[in-house]
Amino acid sequence: MSAHLALHAPATAAASFMPPLPPTPSSGHRQLSRNAVIVLAVVGLHAGGLWALQSGLLRRAVEVVVPVEVLADLIEPAQPKVEPPPPPPPQPKPKATPQPVPTKPQPTPLPPPPMPLAIADPTPSPHAVTGSTAPQPPAPPVAAPVSAAPPAPPAPPAPPRIQLPDSNADYLNNRPPPYPALSKRLGEQGKVVVRVFIDTDGNATQAEIRTSSGYDRLDQTALKTAQAWKYVPGKVNGEPKAMWFKVPINFVLE
Repeated sequence: MSAHLALHAPATAAASFMPPLPPTPSSGHRQLSRNAVIVLAVVGLHAGGLWALQSGLLRRAVEVVVPVEVLADLIEPAQPKVEPPPPPPPQPKPKATPQPVPTKPQPTPLPPPPMPLAIADPTPSPHAVTGSTAPQPPAPPVAAPVSAAPPAPPAPPAPPRIQLPDSNADYLNNRPPPYPALSKRLGEQGKVVVRVFIDTDGNATQAEIRTSSGYDRLDQTALKTAQAWKYVPGKVNGEPKAMWFKVPINFVLE
């Protein structure tokens, strides 16, 4: 309202202090123009005052005072309310252990009083047995029964006596193997081991090359010679038994 009165104050003052114009013959037209100027000025002043008033009201309407708490809530998001944790349950009180009641020491019993010694009467009783009695010897100790000893295990059988066959007996008349003539010219020599199966009659029923000399002619000659020889049969505990026997034959050039 103060701004509105202030805006209207200059207009009324100008109207009140303006001196009256003297009437002249041509003052009709001038008076009319002056009145129009005054009206226009008043209208302009009113329009300016209204405009100023409206702008001030708009500014006041726009300027909204926001409390500090609201601004703080808008700037900083509201923190969630943290509830304090519940208090821990009370710890159970430890039970008091009963203290042992001290027991009174039992009094130690006194030993019984000694018995009075009987005084022997020098006068023997008329019914007493006279003479001295000799102590009896103690009974001989009873010997514990002796358990019978377990029988001794049987002795293991004696190992069998094995006698291998023999081809060097004088009565056999086994001739040495012939040396192949081509082997002599070529200088072939070596040792051949022939495995021979000897029956109970001393005959070689089977033969095979066990160790070769490296030359086929010498191996075949030794194989045929071992099969043709006669042998003393092998024996087990003195009885002839058929068995295998190794015959070594050497071919050496002199």
